[in-house]
Amino acid sequence: MRAAAVQLSTGADKGANIARAVELTKQAIQHGPQLIVLPETFDYRGDCADPDSLSEEIPGESLHPLMELAGQHRVWIVAGSIHEKEAGLTKPYNTSVLIDSCGTITAKYRKVHLFDTSIGGKSISESSCYTPGKKGVVSSIDGIKVGLSICYDVRFPELYREYSANGVELITIPSSFTTPTGEAHWEVLVRARAIENQCFVVAPNQSGVGSGSIPTYGNSMIVDPWGRILARASEHNEEVICADLDFGELRQVRESLPALQHRKLWR
Repeated sequence: MRAAAVQLSTGADKGANIARAVELTKQAIQHGPQLIVLPETFDYRGDCADPDSLSEEIPGESLHPLMELAGQHRVWIVAGSIHEKEAGLTKPYNTSVLIDSCGTITAKYRKVHLFDTSIGGKSISESSCYTPGKKGVVSSIDGIKVGLSICYDVRFPELYREYSANGVELITIPSSFTTPTGEAHWEVLVRARAIENQCFVVAPNQSGVGSGSIPTYGNSMIVDPWGRILARASEHNEEVICADLDFGELRQVRESLPALQHRKLWR
């Protein structure tokens, strides 16, 4: 499977963000991938004081053009994440959506772990902007089991251990990971999730300025089950990276180092 990760620098103009996401998705399609993954909140990064104006039901304006591209070009797309409107809720979900190669939505994952912190005197409070999801989501891409997650989830290995216990071979981590934490932890965490679960990881990140006016780290990555970085983006640019995922190699890694079979858990 050839996978592409799209790195964006999303801002507060939703229409422009969607247009740019579509443009870079089209660029990614030129590389012949079977899977394209976009970053977290590719639809909007800005003030969340008015969630009704930026959130949408699924499918909505952010997803329709990607669904059309997926069906037209026979490619799977993980639509990073968008602000999902749900009746009866005052705050949207931060939702990652899997679109199949016919242009149909086959799964959606609502971000479970919300990022509340203070970095360099600036605050990020996702819990004031979003409703948290309640469960992980495992789906399938052409017979390959995939576990969906978003950004801050990468710090919680329990989610990914549950995924590997369910046979997941590919993990997606669309992100808007900050520069201060990214410089220290981004590569380590993404590679650790790949190594400990013996999975491929596709982790597209945002660049530019994110929530709380804090810069994001870029450095989108595609990592193999041995922890090797197959492709990596720059820190500041919008760009597309690609890599070929060899699932025969994944099975060899699991056979030669059967750590998943040796796992013992106490509750």
